[in-house]
Amino acid sequence: MKVVIQRVSQASVTISEEVVAKIDNGLLVLLGIVDEDALEDITWLTNKIANLRIFTDENGLMNTSLRDIGGDVIVVSQFTLHALTKKGNRPSYVKAAKPNIAIPLYESFIKHLEQDLGQKVQTGKFGAMMQVALINDGPVTIIIDSKNRV
Repeated sequence: MKVVIQRVSQASVTISEEVVAKIDNGLLVLLGIVDEDALEDITWLTNKIANLRIFTDENGLMNTSLRDIGGDVIVVSQFTLHALTKKGNRPSYVKAAKPNIAIPLYESFIKHLEQDLGQKVQTGKFGAMMQVALINDGPVTIIIDSKNRV
């Protein structure tokens, strides 16, 4: 499981000209899933995201977490995070999990993140063509791969 986490002052997801998710201070999480991903990846990543100290404290240091500030989060599925680009100029997405595997993992990820944060998580729609807008605060962007924990 791979995530791109962006600290945002604003973010939204629009599908077919309808805003389906909108937050202010918080995180936009882009989530890529492969066939090998499992519950262990989900629990490790959601805990990491909830407790990642990337928000500014009263001293101007990145020392507080999403949980600490009570910030909001949007999770968007993004199979392109697992693009293979070594050959040619057209990315291959063969590593990305097919919907029958990815959807249950995506839904479980959202459920676990909600439990870790103690609040509702907003989302895009799995498989939909989405317009994602954001104002990256900092900018702060962090990439985490659950298969690379060391």
